[in-house]
Amino acid sequence: MTALVLASQSSGRAAMLRAAGLAFETTPAHVDEEALAASLLATGQTPRNIADALAEAKAIKVSSRLPGITVLGADSTLALADGTMLSKPESPEEAADHLRRMAGTRHRLFSAAVAAQGGVPVWRAIGEAKLWMRPLSDAFIADYVAREWDSIRWTVGCYEIEGAGVTLFDRVEGDPWTIIGMPMLPLLAWLRATGLAPS
Repeated sequence: MTALVLASQSSGRAAMLRAAGLAFETTPAHVDEEALAASLLATGQTPRNIADALAEAKAIKVSSRLPGITVLGADSTLALADGTMLSKPESPEEAADHLRRMAGTRHRLFSAAVAAQGGVPVWRAIGEAKLWMRPLSDAFIADYVAREWDSIRWTVGCYEIEGAGVTLFDRVEGDPWTIIGMPMLPLLAWLRATGLAPS
């Protein structure tokens, strides 16, 4: 087993690590994200803190059974302008509803990464991006969801910015890695400092 494990099934996050030339393996954390997020939201936690807590839960769960391995957990949350959080869509109909709610408005996306060793968090970072979605017609939304459902069903916000999702936006503020799912620059700096990435 490699010295670094990604506790995620996200193809976008794995692609980022591969593109950076990192040696790693992936394993799913099997954390009930919806239940944990709902519990945290009920106690008044912010979307930023919820992203961090979800990433930590994944890293801790996997690292507790992999001694001597650094495990990276990551998660993203999305907040509308009024603070309402949107989660991953459970159906094409829900995806279309989410897109209608975001169309013509700005939302914030938080992506957290937490590294753990032996079930204990040892590093964390949280990135934030602001995205302005352009106005979208019902016909455009229907066509987009029909074409992209197999990809967007796994994403908060119903878009992969590195793919067809870029057509949804007028403007974005924030680095592209945060939008795809991890704050890569601080992560790479930490991995270099700890010898897990070449310096």
